[in-house]
Amino acid sequence: MLELTLQQRQAIHASESPVRLVDPETNATFVLLPAELYEQVQGLFGEDFDPTLAYPATDRAFREGWSDPKLDDYDRYEEFKQ
Repeated sequence: MLELTLQQRQAIHASESPVRLVDPETNATFVLLPAELYEQVQGLFGEDFDPTLAYPATDRAFREGWSDPKLDDYDRYEEFKQ
């Protein structure tokens, strides 16, 4: 296991989203996630993906915007389609 550098720790604490890391030799980009978050989403990466594992994340993602008035148009999609 690797330990975070001071620069990485500061970036994690300053950011509200996962931190991206770049390998300077290959320019490959990596995302640094907290272990708890990775454990919640790791099932999304395998062949045995169970969509129900994504339900909690989906609920969190839509919770804030679900009452957005712009979604009223979506609810009336058939009317607008004509």
